Amino acid sequence: MRRGRTWLFPNRPGILASAAVGGPKEGEGPLAGDFDLIFDDVYAGMQTFEQAERKLLESAAEIALKKAGLGKDDVDLFLAGDLLSQGVTASFAARTMGMPFIGLNGACSTSMEGLALAALAVDAGRVRRALTGTASHNLAAERTYRYPTEYGAQKPPTAQWTVTGAGAGIVALDPAPVVITAATVGRVVDLGLKDPLNMGAAMAPAAYDTIVTHLEDMTRSPGDYDLIVTGDLGRIGRELLLELLEQAGLRFDPEKIVDAGLMIYREDQGVFSGASGAASSAAVFYGHLMKHLVAGTIFRLLIVATGALMSPVTYQQGESVPTIAHAVAVERGR
Repeated sequence: MRRGRTWLFPNRPGILASAAVGGPKEGEGPLAGDFDLIFDDVYAGMQTFEQAERKLLESAAEIALKKAGLGKDDVDLFLAGDLLSQGVTASFAARTMGMPFIGLNGACSTSMEGLALAALAVDAGRVRRALTGTASHNLAAERTYRYPTEYGAQKPPTAQWTVTGAGAGIVALDPAPVVITAATVGRVVDLGLKDPLNMGAAMAPAAYDTIVTHLEDMTRSPGDYDLIVTGDLGRIGRELLLELLEQAGLRFDPEKIVDAGLMIYREDQGVFSGASGAASSAAVFYGHLMKHLVAGTIFRLLIVATGALMSPVTYQQGESVPTIAHAVAVERGR
């Protein structure tokens, strides 16, 4: 079923289990207790940052499987993506998992891109159980998109800190503590911003477009959700989003529209405008928010993961930054 750009899931696929994994800096933040595993070294016992990122994703997937009491053969589809060239983190993790695999490319929107597609496949009866997840690593992303940390490049206050972590969830029609009711697929929004160190400002219009579209498609208002959580807009992007929503005449409580990029670290951790990275929304949702949904402190949640769809080549050639946002509506199971 579909309304506009929003997919409806009448069979209410559920999230059987989920897991969140983090690195040392994430383990010092306010959500440390909501991670299933914290690595105390940025290499996660591996030899390179890229191998460490893969270890993060594999660990989150394995923990989610263990929580659900499932083996790798019990899952029909693995949906994952990451920020590295050619999606090597996801594809190498898929090699380890040994499951049918579809690689995703949504930058930091990958967490909800994967969850939406997993729910679609399960709700349609094409897949019994789907595993979806994503990961990012601060130091791998730095040398992929910016400069190696040894270079010592200075950053402006608009910059954000890539999360070292991963999040994964298992979607099925089996009874589950959290169900997925709808997903709104984003479209590419590009207002011409070219600064790769101000992703929040570039992505805010995409978040606005998807949120407004979702509310219109579902005939809902922001107040129909206990919380609307965006994925890594950071401080500047969140402020711009609130301005856009206000200009649209929407009535909302600013305290109930929060950003994962402002939840995962404390202000004194030196993260500039907040967190970013594919693991930002993934770790916050599959860890912190899932715990609140299961406990019943949140009943209905809209999670909107945003992504900047650029590469080092495009911004070095003077291209602007295309962005996207995917939204998934979830509720506590009954």
